[in-house]
Amino acid sequence: MWIANLLTGLAMLLLFYSLLFLAVHSPLFPVKRIKVDGELRHTTREQLQYVIKNELKGTFFTLDLNKTRQDFEKLPWVRRVEVRRRWPDRLEVNIEEHRAIARWGSSALLNQYGEQFDAASNEALPVLEGPEGAERVMVEGLLRLNEITQPLGKKPTQIWLSERRAWRMELDKQLMVEVGRDEPIERVERFVKAYPNSLALLQQSFEYIDLRYPNGFAVRLPDYVPLEPGKLDAQGKPVVVKPKALKASA
Repeated sequence: MWIANLLTGLAMLLLFYSLLFLAVHSPLFPVKRIKVDGELRHTTREQLQYVIKNELKGTFFTLDLNKTRQDFEKLPWVRRVEVRRRWPDRLEVNIEEHRAIARWGSSALLNQYGEQFDAASNEALPVLEGPEGAERVMVEGLLRLNEITQPLGKKPTQIWLSERRAWRMELDKQLMVEVGRDEPIERVERFVKAYPNSLALLQQSFEYIDLRYPNGFAVRLPDYVPLEPGKLDAQGKPVVVKPKALKASA
């Protein structure tokens, strides 16, 4: 008797499994609606439709959510995707796009987290160049330097970080600033604080600043021609000293 009951139970279990398998794979449960959410500035409707039409395979129950997420994340500007099922026939897709902060040399773009991604952009972005693995540190430095240099009315357009972790930046594609290794942020802050009472008072242009001094900075003035006090040449004219960097105390 118990054998008969066991066989009957197994038969019922197999029947239930078969019915469940048929129901799950049945075309009676297709995904009819796909809702895409997210602040999309670069990802186009055509790109989304291409993924939906060519990559999404299966019914409401058999659709591979992990693969679906990966398919959407292959789009150039897509950083992260969340996919959820909503009974009875809806799929919800939430997309987070990359926000381009800078260019990583000429090879890629960098988002606000210092992550590289490959996408086309005509936006005028600052360029960062440094050792591999320094992307996040340089993005954080860029964001901080943007805040610090705001009182100058200038922004970093290119930043370099050497293998020895020495910083150098270009402001508005005109002014080169040598920052150095030690306390780079603090050095720039001291320079910005001293600027109104030093360089801002000069009536001459300057193109290079060296902040690698413990208590000041040096400035290169291309048009600066100082005179030797009290000295005259053979013709009775003031002696001109060879131009050199002008040092200022911070």
